[in-house]
Amino acid sequence: MSEQELPDHLREDNLSEETNTSISSLPSTKDFLGKLYNYQGCWYYPNTLLGVLNFQKGFKPQEADIVIASFPKSGTTWLKALTVALLERLKNSSSNVPHPLQSENPHGLVPFLETNLYLNSSTPDLTKFSSPRLFSTHMPLHTLQVPFKDSPCKIVYVCRNVKDVLVSQWYFRCAYLQKEVDKSLLESSLDSLCSGVGYFGPFWENVLSSWRGSVEDPEHVLFMRYEEMKSEPGAQVKRLAIFLGCPFTEEEEDQGSVDKILELCSLRSLSSMEINKTGKTSNNVHYSNFFRKGEVGDSKNHLTPEMENKIDMIIEEKYKGSGLKY
Repeated sequence: MSEQELPDHLREDNLSEETNTSISSLPSTKDFLGKLYNYQGCWYYPNTLLGVLNFQKGFKPQEADIVIASFPKSGTTWLKALTVALLERLKNSSSNVPHPLQSENPHGLVPFLETNLYLNSSTPDLTKFSSPRLFSTHMPLHTLQVPFKDSPCKIVYVCRNVKDVLVSQWYFRCAYLQKEVDKSLLESSLDSLCSGVGYFGPFWENVLSSWRGSVEDPEHVLFMRYEEMKSEPGAQVKRLAIFLGCPFTEEEEDQGSVDKILELCSLRSLSSMEINKTGKTSNNVHYSNFFRKGEVGDSKNHLTPEMENKIDMIIEEKYKGSGLKY
């Protein structure tokens, strides 16, 4: 696939001569897609880095802002859908009006700051967003927080077992690169993950940045685990609702509101909606690529014991002393 066929955020054609000069001193490397730069401890493709810089330069937070954060392929789509559904239930919408999730993909409703809204400008038009504004990011917390300093906004981070992240990432990459599922790409993705040199990596730094933030400031940073969302969805959705300031009332619980939201946001429900079968992101990625299995432990069907052990040893070492158990 040529560079022009890649999604916009994975390319390097948005950079001005001035930007190229300003980032030329940053650590850099190359992977199978192109050049990567390390900025504030995280690796980005050039256009995405421009989006990060634009965001830090131009974003003006509002008190009620909510940001969904994650490392890629960690349950972002599901968390976005749940957040939209939780907030939407507070509106007195007519039953004749389609639910937003029935007419738009979660990524369309909760756009990424660095790979969408700020990709081409430091002053995008955000007037279409009503309060509370919903945004998303894969940036580590310390980078995200630059314009959010002293802001009371809420940040929700979802973490997933890195072995399942790796396999999900592998399938996703094969899909948008329009390639057959290729074991060599899995092996190169494993090498990238373990070295820490890869898009939005190192994985452990991305996770630990938000983990530390949630420990230090639990009122404004919520750390969620994908596996707990799968094993106890009702309890985790109620926890999310409390954090967002929209807890379920006793009457809502008696009327089955929690279960209705979980059903609406289920993989089966979302993947069957027409918009998610036929639509694309603003970066030209098919929405259908975001819905595969969503299972816990699927990595065992694809990784060798040696691969698993290698990852386990690295994660154990990197998380040591942090208080985070995974």
